[in-house]
Amino acid sequence: MVLGKSSDLDRLEQLKAFDESKAGVKGIVDAGITKVPPIFVRPKKDPSTALNHKISGHFSIPVVDLANNEGRSAEVIDQVRRAAESYGFFQVVNHGIPKRVMEEMMEATHGFHELPREAKAEYYGRELARNVKYFSGSSLNLLMFADWRDTLQCNISDEQFDPQEIPLVCRDIIMEYSKHAHKLGVILFALLSEALGLKPDHLKNMDCAEEHVILNHYYPPCPEPELAIGTIEHADPDFLTILLQDQIGGLQVLYQNQWIDVPHVPGALVVNIGDLLQLMSNNKFISVNHRVLAKKEGPRISVACFFRPSLEDSSRLYGPIKELISKEKPPVYRETTMTDYIQCHYKQWEANEVSGLENLKL
Repeated sequence: MVLGKSSDLDRLEQLKAFDESKAGVKGIVDAGITKVPPIFVRPKKDPSTALNHKISGHFSIPVVDLANNEGRSAEVIDQVRRAAESYGFFQVVNHGIPKRVMEEMMEATHGFHELPREAKAEYYGRELARNVKYFSGSSLNLLMFADWRDTLQCNISDEQFDPQEIPLVCRDIIMEYSKHAHKLGVILFALLSEALGLKPDHLKNMDCAEEHVILNHYYPPCPEPELAIGTIEHADPDFLTILLQDQIGGLQVLYQNQWIDVPHVPGALVVNIGDLLQLMSNNKFISVNHRVLAKKEGPRISVACFFRPSLEDSSRLYGPIKELISKEKPPVYRETTMTDYIQCHYKQWEANEVSGLENLKL
Protein backbone atom coordinates (compact mmCIF):
# COMPACT_ATOMS: atom_id res chain seq x y z
CA MET A 1 0.00 0.00 0.00
CA VAL A 2 1.47 3.36 -1.04
CA LEU A 3 0.42 6.43 0.92
CA GLY A 4 0.57 9.81 -0.74
CA LYS A 5 -1.76 12.69 0.03
CA SER A 6 -2.76 13.78 3.51
CA SER A 7 -6.26 12.55 2.65
CA ASP A 8 -4.76 9.04 2.35
CA LEU A 9 -3.24 9.39 5.80
CA ASP A 10 -6.57 10.63 7.19
CA ARG A 11 -8.35 7.69 5.60
CA LEU A 12 -5.81 5.27 7.06
CA GLU A 13 -6.36 6.77 10.52
CA GLN A 14 -10.12 6.42 10.13
CA LEU A 15 -9.76 2.77 9.05
CA LYS A 16 -7.48 2.11 12.00
CA ALA A 17 -9.94 3.72 14.41
CA PHE A 18 -12.79 1.66 12.96
CA ASP A 19 -10.80 -1.56 13.30
CA GLU A 20 -9.70 -0.76 16.84
CA SER A 21 -13.29 -0.04 17.91
CA LYS A 22 -14.06 -3.76 17.42
CA ALA A 23 -17.68 -2.73 16.87
CA GLY A 24 -17.89 -3.92 13.28
CA VAL A 25 -20.21 -2.57 10.63
CA LYS A 26 -23.14 -3.53 12.83
CA GLY A 27 -21.87 -1.15 15.50
CA ILE A 28 -21.97 1.73 13.01
CA VAL A 29 -25.47 0.82 11.86
CA ASP A 30 -26.66 0.52 15.47
CA ALA A 31 -25.41 4.08 16.05
CA GLY A 32 -28.16 5.24 13.69
CA ILE A 33 -26.19 6.47 10.68
CA THR A 34 -28.11 7.68 7.62
CA LYS A 35 -25.06 8.14 5.37
CA VAL A 36 -22.26 5.72 4.52
CA PRO A 37 -19.04 6.80 6.30
CA PRO A 38 -16.19 7.72 3.89
CA ILE A 39 -14.13 4.63 4.72
CA PHE A 40 -16.87 2.45 3.19
CA VAL A 41 -17.23 4.42 -0.05
CA ARG A 42 -15.73 2.39 -2.86
CA PRO A 43 -12.77 4.13 -4.52
CA LYS A 44 -12.39 4.11 -8.30
CA LYS A 45 -9.63 1.52 -7.89
CA ASP A 46 -12.18 -1.05 -6.70
CA PRO A 47 -12.94 -3.17 -9.77
CA SER A 48 -16.42 -3.86 -8.41
CA THR A 49 -17.47 -0.37 -9.50
CA ALA A 50 -17.09 -1.34 -13.17
CA LEU A 51 -19.52 -3.36 -15.28
CA ASN A 52 -22.44 -2.63 -12.97
CA HIS A 53 -24.96 -3.79 -15.56
CA LYS A 54 -26.05 -7.42 -15.52
CA ILE A 55 -27.57 -9.94 -17.89
CA SER A 56 -31.34 -10.18 -17.77
CA GLY A 57 -33.26 -13.28 -16.76
CA HIS A 58 -32.31 -15.45 -19.76
CA PHE A 59 -29.27 -16.84 -17.93
CA SER A 60 -29.04 -18.60 -14.57
CA ILE A 61 -26.41 -20.51 -12.60
CA PRO A 62 -26.79 -24.29 -13.16
CA VAL A 63 -28.52 -26.35 -10.46
CA VAL A 64 -27.26 -29.94 -9.98
CA ASP A 65 -29.48 -32.50 -8.23
CA LEU A 66 -27.33 -34.87 -6.16
CA ALA A 67 -30.23 -37.19 -5.24
CA ASN A 68 -29.30 -40.79 -5.99
CA ASN A 69 -26.13 -39.53 -7.69
CA GLU A 70 -24.60 -43.03 -7.60
CA GLY A 71 -27.45 -44.42 -9.70
CA ARG A 72 -27.16 -41.63 -12.26
CA SER A 73 -23.47 -40.83 -11.86
CA ALA A 74 -22.70 -40.24 -15.55
CA GLU A 75 -25.46 -37.61 -15.78
CA VAL A 76 -24.40 -35.85 -12.57
CA ILE A 77 -20.70 -35.93 -13.48
CA ASP A 78 -21.52 -34.39 -16.87
CA GLN A 79 -23.55 -31.60 -15.24
CA VAL A 80 -20.75 -30.87 -12.77
CA ARG A 81 -18.16 -30.93 -15.57
CA ARG A 82 -20.07 -28.45 -17.72
CA ALA A 83 -20.70 -26.11 -14.78
CA ALA A 84 -17.06 -26.23 -13.59
CA GLU A 85 -15.70 -25.68 -17.10
CA SER A 86 -18.10 -22.97 -18.28
CA TYR A 87 -19.23 -21.02 -15.22
CA GLY A 88 -17.07 -21.97 -12.22
CA PHE A 89 -20.28 -21.83 -10.17
CA PHE A 90 -23.26 -24.13 -9.66
CA GLN A 91 -25.88 -24.86 -7.02
CA VAL A 92 -26.58 -28.28 -5.51
CA VAL A 93 -29.85 -29.65 -4.14
CA ASN A 94 -30.51 -32.93 -2.31
CA HIS A 95 -26.94 -32.62 -1.03
CA GLY A 96 -27.42 -34.44 2.26
CA ILE A 97 -27.18 -31.55 4.74
CA PRO A 98 -30.46 -31.59 6.71
CA LYS A 99 -32.74 -28.56 6.49
CA ARG A 100 -32.69 -28.28 10.29
CA VAL A 101 -28.89 -28.02 10.35
CA MET A 102 -28.88 -25.30 7.68
CA GLU A 103 -31.60 -23.31 9.45
CA GLU A 104 -29.89 -23.56 12.83
CA MET A 105 -26.57 -22.57 11.25
CA MET A 106 -28.14 -19.40 9.85
CA GLU A 107 -29.90 -18.62 13.15
CA ALA A 108 -26.68 -19.09 15.13
CA THR A 109 -24.74 -16.87 12.71
CA HIS A 110 -27.36 -14.18 13.20
CA GLY A 111 -27.25 -14.81 16.96
CA PHE A 112 -23.49 -14.26 17.24
CA HIS A 113 -23.46 -11.06 15.23
CA GLU A 114 -26.42 -9.70 17.22
CA LEU A 115 -24.51 -10.07 20.50
CA PRO A 116 -23.49 -6.86 22.32
CA ARG A 117 -20.21 -5.33 21.14
CA GLU A 118 -18.48 -6.24 24.42
CA ALA A 119 -19.34 -9.93 24.00
CA LYS A 120 -17.89 -10.04 20.47
CA ALA A 121 -14.84 -7.83 21.10
CA GLU A 122 -12.79 -10.62 22.72
CA TYR A 123 -12.88 -12.53 19.42
CA TYR A 124 -11.89 -9.53 17.28
CA GLY A 125 -8.59 -9.80 15.41
CA ARG A 126 -6.85 -10.63 12.13
CA GLU A 127 -3.90 -12.75 13.28
CA LEU A 128 -3.32 -15.80 11.05
CA ALA A 129 -2.52 -17.95 14.09
CA ARG A 130 -5.97 -17.47 15.64
CA ASN A 131 -8.33 -20.35 14.91
CA VAL A 132 -11.43 -18.35 15.81
CA LYS A 133 -11.66 -14.67 15.00
CA TYR A 134 -14.24 -11.98 14.35
CA PHE A 135 -13.39 -9.08 12.05
CA SER A 136 -14.84 -6.56 9.61
CA GLY A 137 -13.99 -6.38 5.93
CA SER A 138 -11.20 -8.19 4.14
CA SER A 139 -10.21 -5.25 1.92
CA LEU A 140 -9.33 -2.95 4.82
CA ASN A 141 -5.57 -3.00 4.29
CA LEU A 142 -5.59 -3.71 0.56
CA LEU A 143 -7.74 -1.06 -1.08
CA MET A 144 -7.94 1.29 1.91
CA PHE A 145 -11.68 0.96 2.31
CA ALA A 146 -13.88 -1.38 4.29
CA ASP A 147 -16.38 -3.94 3.03
CA TRP A 148 -19.91 -3.61 4.41
CA ARG A 149 -19.61 -6.95 6.23
CA ASP A 150 -18.73 -8.56 9.57
CA THR A 151 -17.33 -12.11 9.73
CA LEU A 152 -16.75 -14.84 12.31
CA GLN A 153 -14.08 -17.24 11.01
CA CYS A 154 -13.41 -20.71 12.44
CA ASN A 155 -10.44 -22.79 11.25
CA ILE A 156 -12.08 -25.99 12.42
CA SER A 157 -9.92 -28.64 10.81
CA ASP A 158 -6.69 -27.43 12.39
CA GLU A 159 -5.21 -30.34 14.39
CA GLN A 160 -4.86 -28.15 17.47
CA PHE A 161 -8.42 -26.84 17.24
CA ASP A 162 -10.46 -26.75 20.46
CA PRO A 163 -14.24 -26.34 19.92
CA GLN A 164 -14.38 -24.40 23.19
CA GLU A 165 -12.79 -21.51 21.29
CA ILE A 166 -16.02 -21.03 19.32
CA PRO A 167 -18.53 -18.63 20.95
CA LEU A 168 -21.14 -20.58 22.91
CA VAL A 169 -24.07 -19.11 20.95
CA CYS A 170 -22.95 -20.94 17.79
CA ARG A 171 -20.50 -23.59 19.01
CA ASP A 172 -22.51 -26.81 18.69
CA ILE A 173 -24.17 -26.03 15.38
CA ILE A 174 -20.91 -24.87 13.75
CA MET A 175 -19.31 -28.19 14.68
CA GLU A 176 -22.34 -30.12 13.40
CA TYR A 177 -22.56 -28.11 10.17
CA SER A 178 -18.80 -28.53 9.68
CA LYS A 179 -19.10 -32.35 9.73
CA HIS A 180 -21.90 -32.29 7.15
CA ALA A 181 -19.99 -29.80 4.96
CA HIS A 182 -16.92 -32.04 5.03
CA LYS A 183 -18.97 -35.05 3.90
CA LEU A 184 -20.45 -33.00 1.06
CA GLY A 185 -16.98 -31.78 0.13
CA VAL A 186 -15.78 -35.39 -0.23
CA ILE A 187 -18.76 -36.13 -2.54
CA LEU A 188 -18.08 -33.03 -4.65
CA PHE A 189 -14.36 -33.75 -4.97
CA ALA A 190 -15.22 -37.28 -6.15
CA LEU A 191 -17.56 -35.89 -8.83
CA LEU A 192 -14.99 -33.28 -9.85
CA SER A 193 -12.26 -35.95 -10.03
CA GLU A 194 -14.37 -38.04 -12.40
CA ALA A 195 -15.27 -34.91 -14.37
CA LEU A 196 -11.52 -34.56 -15.00
CA GLY A 197 -11.31 -38.17 -16.17
CA LEU A 198 -9.57 -39.28 -12.96
CA LYS A 199 -10.42 -41.90 -10.33
CA PRO A 200 -13.13 -40.73 -7.85
CA ASP A 201 -10.69 -40.50 -4.93
CA HIS A 202 -7.96 -38.60 -6.81
CA LEU A 203 -8.61 -35.11 -5.39
CA LYS A 204 -9.39 -36.51 -1.95
CA ASN A 205 -6.07 -38.35 -1.98
CA MET A 206 -4.40 -35.02 -2.74
CA ASP A 207 -5.90 -33.81 0.58
CA CYS A 208 -8.31 -31.36 -1.06
CA ALA A 209 -10.97 -32.22 1.54
CA GLU A 210 -8.54 -32.42 4.46
CA GLU A 211 -8.86 -28.84 5.79
CA HIS A 212 -11.71 -26.37 5.76
CA VAL A 213 -12.60 -23.02 7.24
CA ILE A 214 -16.11 -21.84 8.17
CA LEU A 215 -16.88 -18.13 7.67
CA ASN A 216 -20.11 -16.78 9.14
CA HIS A 217 -20.92 -13.54 7.29
CA TYR A 218 -23.28 -10.79 8.42
CA TYR A 219 -24.14 -7.93 6.01
CA PRO A 220 -26.07 -5.19 7.87
CA PRO A 221 -28.63 -3.08 5.99
CA CYS A 222 -26.86 -0.21 4.21
CA PRO A 223 -28.38 3.30 3.94
CA GLU A 224 -26.59 4.00 0.61
CA PRO A 225 -25.89 0.62 -0.98
CA GLU A 226 -24.83 2.17 -4.29
CA LEU A 227 -21.76 3.66 -2.55
CA ALA A 228 -20.57 0.60 -0.62
CA ILE A 229 -19.88 -3.07 -1.37
CA GLY A 230 -20.64 -6.11 0.78
CA THR A 231 -17.64 -8.06 -0.52
CA ILE A 232 -15.29 -6.74 -3.21
CA GLU A 233 -14.87 -8.51 -6.52
CA HIS A 234 -12.51 -11.44 -6.01
CA ALA A 235 -11.79 -15.09 -6.77
CA ASP A 236 -11.35 -17.60 -3.95
CA PRO A 237 -7.72 -18.70 -3.24
CA ASP A 238 -8.77 -22.25 -2.28
CA PHE A 239 -9.78 -25.57 -3.85
CA LEU A 240 -13.55 -25.26 -3.49
CA THR A 241 -16.15 -23.17 -1.66
CA ILE A 242 -19.60 -24.26 -0.45
CA LEU A 243 -21.93 -21.39 0.44
CA LEU A 244 -25.18 -21.34 2.39
CA GLN A 245 -27.05 -18.07 1.75
CA ASP A 246 -30.37 -16.56 2.79
CA GLN A 247 -33.12 -15.21 0.55
CA ILE A 248 -32.03 -11.55 0.56
CA GLY A 249 -29.58 -11.96 -2.33
CA GLY A 250 -26.64 -9.84 -3.42
CA LEU A 251 -24.16 -12.50 -4.55
CA GLN A 252 -23.14 -11.95 -8.18
CA VAL A 253 -20.82 -13.83 -10.55
CA LEU A 254 -18.88 -12.26 -13.43
CA TYR A 255 -19.89 -14.11 -16.61
CA GLN A 256 -19.02 -12.91 -20.13
CA ASN A 257 -18.00 -9.55 -18.68
CA GLN A 258 -21.37 -8.99 -17.02
CA TRP A 259 -22.65 -9.51 -13.48
CA ILE A 260 -25.13 -12.35 -12.91
CA ASP A 261 -27.26 -12.69 -9.79
CA VAL A 262 -26.92 -15.99 -7.92
CA PRO A 263 -30.47 -16.33 -6.60
CA HIS A 264 -31.50 -18.06 -3.42
CA VAL A 265 -32.85 -21.53 -4.25
CA PRO A 266 -34.70 -23.06 -1.25
CA GLY A 267 -32.63 -25.87 0.23
CA ALA A 268 -29.72 -25.34 -2.18
CA LEU A 269 -26.05 -24.67 -1.55
CA VAL A 270 -23.84 -22.63 -3.89
CA VAL A 271 -20.57 -24.28 -5.00
CA ASN A 272 -17.68 -22.51 -6.71
CA ILE A 273 -14.30 -23.57 -8.03
CA GLY A 274 -11.28 -21.96 -6.32
CA ASP A 275 -8.01 -20.76 -7.85
CA LEU A 276 -6.08 -23.84 -6.73
CA LEU A 277 -8.47 -26.21 -8.48
CA GLN A 278 -8.18 -24.14 -11.66
CA LEU A 279 -4.39 -24.47 -11.34
CA MET A 280 -4.52 -28.23 -10.61
CA SER A 281 -6.98 -28.89 -13.46
CA ASN A 282 -4.63 -27.01 -15.81
CA ASN A 283 -7.39 -24.53 -16.70
CA LYS A 284 -10.01 -27.20 -17.40
CA PHE A 285 -12.06 -25.85 -14.49
CA ILE A 286 -12.35 -22.09 -13.94
CA SER A 287 -12.27 -19.95 -10.81
CA VAL A 288 -14.33 -16.85 -11.56
CA ASN A 289 -14.66 -13.45 -9.97
CA HIS A 290 -17.67 -12.77 -7.78
CA ARG A 291 -18.86 -10.12 -5.34
CA VAL A 292 -21.64 -9.34 -2.85
CA LEU A 293 -23.62 -6.12 -3.16
CA ALA A 294 -24.55 -4.00 -0.18
CA LYS A 295 -28.33 -3.90 0.22
CA LYS A 296 -30.89 -1.72 1.98
CA GLU A 297 -32.54 -4.91 3.15
CA GLY A 298 -30.91 -6.93 5.86
CA PRO A 299 -29.11 -8.21 7.63
CA ARG A 300 -28.06 -10.67 4.90
CA ILE A 301 -26.62 -13.87 6.36
CA SER A 302 -24.35 -16.40 4.63
CA VAL A 303 -22.02 -19.20 5.70
CA ALA A 304 -19.04 -20.10 3.52
CA CYS A 305 -16.98 -23.27 3.82
CA PHE A 306 -13.53 -22.95 2.21
CA PHE A 307 -11.65 -26.16 1.41
CA ARG A 308 -7.99 -25.20 1.35
CA PRO A 309 -4.52 -26.59 2.11
CA SER A 310 -3.01 -26.12 5.53
CA LEU A 311 -1.19 -22.80 5.84
CA GLU A 312 1.28 -24.52 8.15
CA ASP A 313 2.43 -26.99 5.48
CA SER A 314 4.74 -24.48 3.83
CA SER A 315 6.70 -26.94 1.69
CA ARG A 316 3.95 -28.80 -0.20
CA LEU A 317 3.77 -27.85 -3.85
CA TYR A 318 0.60 -27.55 -5.91
CA GLY A 319 0.61 -27.57 -9.68
CA PRO A 320 -1.21 -29.05 -12.68
CA ILE A 321 -2.10 -32.71 -12.08
CA LYS A 322 0.36 -34.89 -14.00
CA GLU A 323 -2.40 -37.06 -15.50
CA LEU A 324 -3.86 -33.96 -17.15
CA ILE A 325 -0.61 -32.92 -18.84
CA SER A 326 0.51 -34.12 -22.27
CA LYS A 327 2.44 -32.95 -25.30
CA GLU A 328 -0.79 -31.52 -26.67
CA LYS A 329 -1.75 -30.04 -23.26
CA PRO A 330 1.42 -28.71 -21.60
CA PRO A 331 1.24 -27.23 -18.09
CA VAL A 332 -0.20 -23.71 -17.98
CA TYR A 333 1.15 -22.91 -14.51
CA ARG A 334 4.27 -23.48 -12.46
CA GLU A 335 4.01 -25.14 -9.04
CA THR A 336 3.46 -23.09 -5.88
CA THR A 337 3.03 -23.54 -2.14
CA MET A 338 -0.16 -22.40 -0.45
CA THR A 339 1.73 -19.77 1.56
CA ASP A 340 3.39 -18.33 -1.55
CA TYR A 341 0.12 -18.38 -3.47
CA ILE A 342 -1.81 -16.52 -0.76
CA GLN A 343 0.86 -13.79 -0.71
CA CYS A 344 0.94 -13.66 -4.51
CA HIS A 345 -2.87 -13.59 -4.71
CA TYR A 346 -3.25 -10.51 -2.55
CA LYS A 347 -0.20 -8.68 -3.96
CA GLN A 348 -1.45 -9.22 -7.51
CA TRP A 349 -4.94 -8.07 -6.57
CA GLU A 350 -3.71 -4.91 -4.87
CA ALA A 351 -1.40 -3.99 -7.74
CA ASN A 352 -3.28 -5.16 -10.82
CA GLU A 353 -6.76 -6.28 -9.72
CA VAL A 354 -6.15 -9.71 -11.26
CA SER A 355 -5.92 -13.23 -9.86
CA GLY A 356 -2.62 -14.47 -8.47
CA LEU A 357 -2.82 -17.24 -11.07
CA GLU A 358 -1.66 -14.76 -13.68
CA ASN A 359 1.70 -14.55 -11.94
CA LEU A 360 2.10 -18.35 -12.08
CA LYS A 361 1.62 -18.75 -15.82
CA LEU A 362 4.50 -20.36 -17.70
